[in-house]
Amino acid sequence: MRHARDEVTTAVEAATRILSISGRSEPPEFENPDVSWGELASEGVWAPTRDGQRVHIGVAGAAAEDRLASVIRPSMRVFPGLETETDVIGQTTTAGVRFITVLHGPGAPEEFRFPLRLGEGLSLDPTPSGGYDVVHDRYGATVGRFYSPWGYDSLYRAIPAEYHLEGTTIVMTVRHRDADALYPVLADPHYAR
Repeated sequence: MRHARDEVTTAVEAATRILSISGRSEPPEFENPDVSWGELASEGVWAPTRDGQRVHIGVAGAAAEDRLASVIRPSMRVFPGLETETDVIGQTTTAGVRFITVLHGPGAPEEFRFPLRLGEGLSLDPTPSGGYDVVHDRYGATVGRFYSPWGYDSLYRAIPAEYHLEGTTIVMTVRHRDADALYPVLADPHYAR
């Protein structure tokens, strides 16, 4: 069993290594005062919408109820060991939040749940790219977005990742077991207003 400090270091190093070779335009990490994190994984995060409301995103996992976040800096926290062989890194960005889900081996689950609480009059609409828009029902305006997820292994090979909705929970499926993945694998739910 890894110690908490080792889990945090391993998760951050894995994410840094894979993201540095990606060549993708990643959302910049930013100390965003409009984003409020809970101390425990089960308390999740509150992020703003364009119309001034807030969206609550839960960080779910078998150990989420009592898992204390390791705060690396105000804009980054790590939730080690939320599931078997799985750590979650939470980052604030200029426009919202992202969760870098780090899968350390084939024993990691393939489904990850992010329970949502939407502000009054808000709903989710699927996008053609596989994400979800947060829509103001009265005006039909998009006030936030869950971008389509992606997954990559440590050689930066694409790993199939997708969302589906179960009630008000976004379920991210990362099909790493059938992908001949070289671990760790990263997957990235990302919300922005």
